[in-house]
Amino acid sequence: MTQSNLLPYRHDLRVAIVGRVKDTVNYEKALTDMGITSQTIMDLGPLLGYDALVLPGGGDITPAFFGQKNQGSRNIDTELDIIQLQALDLFVRQGRPVLGICKGLQIINVYFQGTVIQDLPQAPIHAWDDGDKFHSTSCVPGSILSRLYGDQCIVNSAHHQGLGNLGHGLRIIQTSEDDVVEGIVHYVVPLIGVQWHPERLFDRSVSPQAVDGRLLFSYFLSLCGDAGV
Repeated sequence: MTQSNLLPYRHDLRVAIVGRVKDTVNYEKALTDMGITSQTIMDLGPLLGYDALVLPGGGDITPAFFGQKNQGSRNIDTELDIIQLQALDLFVRQGRPVLGICKGLQIINVYFQGTVIQDLPQAPIHAWDDGDKFHSTSCVPGSILSRLYGDQCIVNSAHHQGLGNLGHGLRIIQTSEDDVVEGIVHYVVPLIGVQWHPERLFDRSVSPQAVDGRLLFSYFLSLCGDAGV
């Protein structure tokens, strides 16, 4: 996949990544590679100055936020959960684009009153084990992921949790062979969430059979408009 295959987007965009700096190097690098200015923040104040929001991967969401007790969640960061949910609320209310990756997908689902399966029975197929796992997925025909990657594609994963009950207004557009939700969109809000890690799929020599993560990023950035899409 070459740069010319990417969807057109404005290169003067500013993208906020809500997370801790120690965990967001790959996301910042991916956006830099796309020619986009980004910043990792933990302060809601500056968010009004950003065009789009990335909710990155990380630990597990505080189970109380989706009405459950801890049943296998780990690496919980409640302060970060609160800030990410508040940032998402701001962008949803203003209709600005959001990309949720791994935990970010789950944050989106919880925000729309969905739930999380705290420890997937299929976790060994998806969880990090000295590197990403790679597996096949199915994309809903006609969905944005199908248009980007086809109805069948290979993605990476590094997670032990997954979506439970789907949040209000969300639609599943990608699943794995073992029925783990891998991609969602909202019927109205310009957002997309994926359970896999497109920011680690820019180098085709590392994973030549997997999707090109740049395509998903270009779609996300094109949601900001004024780029002829």
